[in-house]
Amino acid sequence: MIMTLGHQGKVKEARQLFDEMPQRDVVSYASMITVYLKHKDLPKAERLFYSMPERNVVSDSAMVHAYAKVGRLDEARRIFERMPDRNVYAWTSLISGYFQNRRVDEARKLLQEMPEKNVVTWTAAMVGYAQNGLINEAQRIFDQIPEKNVIVWTAMIRAYVEDNQVDQALELFYKMPERNLYSWNVMIQGCLNDKRVDKALELFNSMPWKNAVSWTTIVTGLARNGLLEMAREYFDQMPNRDPAAWNAMITAYVNEGLVAKADELFDSMPNKDTVSWNVMIDGYAKSGHEGEALKCFISMLRSGLRPNQTTLTSVVTSCGGILELLQAHVLVLLLGFDQDTTLNNALVTMYSRCGDINSSLITFENLKVKDVVSWTAIILAYANHGLGNQALQAFAQMLRFGNKPDEITFVGLLSACSHAGLVKKGQKFFESMRHAYGLKPRAEHYCCLVDTLGRGKLVDEAMRVVQQMPPEECDGAVLGALLGACKLHGDVGVANQICDEIVEREPGNSGAYVLMANAYAASGRWGDFAQVRKKMKERNVKKVPGMSEIEVNGKNHIFFVGDKSHPEKREIYMLLKENLLPLMQEMI
Repeated sequence: MIMTLGHQGKVKEARQLFDEMPQRDVVSYASMITVYLKHKDLPKAERLFYSMPERNVVSDSAMVHAYAKVGRLDEARRIFERMPDRNVYAWTSLISGYFQNRRVDEARKLLQEMPEKNVVTWTAAMVGYAQNGLINEAQRIFDQIPEKNVIVWTAMIRAYVEDNQVDQALELFYKMPERNLYSWNVMIQGCLNDKRVDKALELFNSMPWKNAVSWTTIVTGLARNGLLEMAREYFDQMPNRDPAAWNAMITAYVNEGLVAKADELFDSMPNKDTVSWNVMIDGYAKSGHEGEALKCFISMLRSGLRPNQTTLTSVVTSCGGILELLQAHVLVLLLGFDQDTTLNNALVTMYSRCGDINSSLITFENLKVKDVVSWTAIILAYANHGLGNQALQAFAQMLRFGNKPDEITFVGLLSACSHAGLVKKGQKFFESMRHAYGLKPRAEHYCCLVDTLGRGKLVDEAMRVVQQMPPEECDGAVLGALLGACKLHGDVGVANQICDEIVEREPGNSGAYVLMANAYAASGRWGDFAQVRKKMKERNVKKVPGMSEIEVNGKNHIFFVGDKSHPEKREIYMLLKENLLPLMQEMI
């Protein structure tokens, strides 16, 4: 009766019945422990297990399996060693636990000691070797299995697929005496992952029967391989479209930047789930349609669906101004996500982008759990606001709390050193990337270092960095930083060479032309200045105009260089002429 109540999900009732039993035997204890474990309540199962007057193979095996499943392998092994009679379930549970926690040698030894193995044990060992990258040992186990069922064959095929050995997987697939739906779906997925679309379509079209997973797999795979029109054709042919298929097709459109098509499909979707709404909100946000993202979010709330952490992160990152961001933050608090680390990391970043470094810091400080992304976000926030010393102090704190920096952390650190003129510290951090943390510097790190050296008037040293860096990392941004350094210190000859190289790599890069023209202007070489401008005109290179954005009373105002389109332009220019320009001249 205890087990029956457990199967019905009535755990409290099962425990009440257990407590009311006048005499409890080993079977009743084992039944109650099994009920707890089935409902993932290990602490209560544990307490009951250790209160048992005597144990049997069922209770022992159940606890070995439970401990192994959550990675408490030493406790599982202690119970296993004390078992007078060990069944296959206990052996297999412990072996699987060792494999899952990458303790392969112990799994291998236990497997060799196991007196009798069944197909479940063989399959667990085979999958365990494959998951640990030992595909040859997995194949050896496969060959040893006396009677292979469809599960064994499929597990080996999946192992080859996950190891990117699609030819071997296909060879096994064609040898299979019997195939089930899962076998077909795994093989089709493997071909799609390997960009073998023709083979995937051949398999899909020859399937004796298909389920929703089969259809969703082919639609998603075709879209991921850039065949959106074909993916849509198969999607339209689907007999029964579940939310996963709809979401797959909508996601494919969003990933290709076709937000209008995604929106059209989304509107016709009969049963939208949280994933559907999240995809659309994120799609709008990433495509620059922040207003539509917020409208979509409001529609989601009206539909009665509760947003999750992913939804709110997309909403936060879509905010274009401080007022919208504050409203989004209020929603985060009202919906109980105030301690969600990922979401608060996004808030730290967005407050910084909106110019509110104080709110960034308050949000960061209120986080109970700070991960490497949290620390990196606040370091980048300080760096972007020119607060170099505060960025370095945050990094020192990060190390004290035991967080290991990543590549993005160092972008923030090096940027902070650049803006604060901390040349020696910047060089030291750059060197520590490789030697102390085993991180390979990328183009963005070299760009920051070159910029730091340039600002510190060490143009020759910046040149050496560029000459000695890996060629594949030397992009237009790195050369642009070097060009900026040359322009800053009047080294027009070197600047000219660098400009030519940037233009050769990126013919449409207006920044290189502008920097070069400015360098000539600064040294009074007006003829050369005119030649650069002429080249830009001949090559149809358009200079992106300078732009400023300010938020006033919840409304964003954008101004371009020489802009006279604003409805209050007369008042703005009067203020500039009569008040701001005299103040600026005094400061100079």
